[in-house]
Amino acid sequence: MTHILVVDPMRGIRNSLKELLEHEGYAVHTCESLAEMASLSLANPLSLVICGTPERVEWGDIPTPWIALSGEATVEQLLSYLRAGAADYVAKPVDVAALLRAVRGVLDHAQQSPSTATSPCNNGRKKSCQKFCIVGDSPKTTRLKRLIGQVAPTEARVLIMGENGTGKELVARQIHLQSNRSAGPFVEVNCAAIPAELIESELFGHEKGAFTSAIKQRKGKFEQAIGGTLFLDEIGDMSMAAQAKVLRALQERKITRVGSDKDVDVDVRVIAATNKNLPSEIVRGNFREDLFHRLSVIILNVPPLSERREDIPQLVHHFLKVLCDDYNVPTKSIESEALAELAGMDWRGNVREVHNVVERLVILGSNPITRDEVLANVSSYY
Repeated sequence: MTHILVVDPMRGIRNSLKELLEHEGYAVHTCESLAEMASLSLANPLSLVICGTPERVEWGDIPTPWIALSGEATVEQLLSYLRAGAADYVAKPVDVAALLRAVRGVLDHAQQSPSTATSPCNNGRKKSCQKFCIVGDSPKTTRLKRLIGQVAPTEARVLIMGENGTGKELVARQIHLQSNRSAGPFVEVNCAAIPAELIESELFGHEKGAFTSAIKQRKGKFEQAIGGTLFLDEIGDMSMAAQAKVLRALQERKITRVGSDKDVDVDVRVIAATNKNLPSEIVRGNFREDLFHRLSVIILNVPPLSERREDIPQLVHHFLKVLCDDYNVPTKSIESEALAELAGMDWRGNVREVHNVVERLVILGSNPITRDEVLANVSSYY
């Protein structure tokens, strides 16, 4: 079992996070301060520390990855956490979805190495394969899967375009899993979530002493992805200054850490994704045309769910299986009338919205899920 320590001076925060993470299947320990942590006697090694105390910035090198809970979401404060070695940060008040994404991302990355990060579809890890597969047999989905199979074995850069919630990250993961780099890391960067002031350190890393609080060397995402795939999600939201730095890295296949004068070779395959029309953004002066051409050797368009409605029943059954496994409950079935009701809805949020609705029905619905439960828990949102 994965053991997590929550350090925060506020008892309410500690208890809330403990309850949340235990519900997700983690073993959770809590303490008020770092001084109290030092006196803890734990039977099992920690896999992660979630720290909401500013003392953590001065803690120094430790082998356990940590996530900062930041009461001040200022650029200066976030920089201090990242430079001190935080694997990620979450602002207070804590958003549950953001925290869980951070926890899973840090733990997945900590467990991933070139010797162990084999393709889930090739090593029998069926649960991972279920989560990362592209579901559906409609003509457009079938064509997309065929294109992925053609593109994946090459080293070509890929630009994935599509509406929010269509599954662009799944397409990127499938390209990685079916590529010759599948044994290497898959490193994801949400370009929209990183302030312009942080992007250089986040992507390229920094040397010890490069900043006042840079107490140790930190590798950026490009170096973390060496031998594997770097996924630049929401590339259309990246600042023009950051675009120039990424363009240089792609052109020269080298990066320079902040505070260093030495280049580092980076053997990575770059896949980018956006929900924006980049040619239009180029005309408006919001995106570099040279970067667009560097990224778009292959362009894959992920169709919205409105153009592949035949996939909806399969998606519902797929998410029922995956989510019931996640919640450790027997897989629920769904009545045909309930499924027909879901299939007839206008899914403006695309596949992500189907996932959220099915999760709601897994939590609130009976077994089998009935049409009345669908109407009570879903239809009111339309």
